[in-house]
Amino acid sequence: MWLFALFVAVPIIEIALFIQVGGLIGLWPTLLIVVVTAILGTQLVRQQGALALSQLRQSFAELNDPSEPLAHGALILLSGALLLTPGFFTDTVGFLLLIPAFRSFAFRELRKRIKVQGFVMGQHTMPPRQDGFRDQPGDPTTIDGEWQEIDQEDDSASNDPQAPSGWTRH
Repeated sequence: MWLFALFVAVPIIEIALFIQVGGLIGLWPTLLIVVVTAILGTQLVRQQGALALSQLRQSFAELNDPSEPLAHGALILLSGALLLTPGFFTDTVGFLLLIPAFRSFAFRELRKRIKVQGFVMGQHTMPPRQDGFRDQPGDPTTIDGEWQEIDQEDDSASNDPQAPSGWTRH
């Protein structure tokens, strides 16, 4: 229900602000402000987004909890959507979300309401190989397969060079 109220309230607030600001400064300055805030907001979103992406990469590299950099990225994305939406109220909220301190505050408030069960880095752990390297999924030097042990029926046949290799059963 609160989402419905938001979708109804925001356009009403925007229309009221357009009427008030347009009445004070005129139509063309009002439209110019809307266009300039969209352009300025796009540049700021690009800068903040690059910073958030580098923080996310750093948290992955250090195997830290990535939830805060992910939340900052999501809030920056929301900020970009709000700044591209014409209006003074949405621009104000969008610019607020571009301030790192405000995003940190919003993250702390959201974290109080959301319970994280846990997170896992990667799909599974793999034991190290003998040569010190790790097999990577899709590594062309790794051959996956199934095997089963075949009992030798006659040990004397294994010394015969003409005997089957033992890799196949005839």
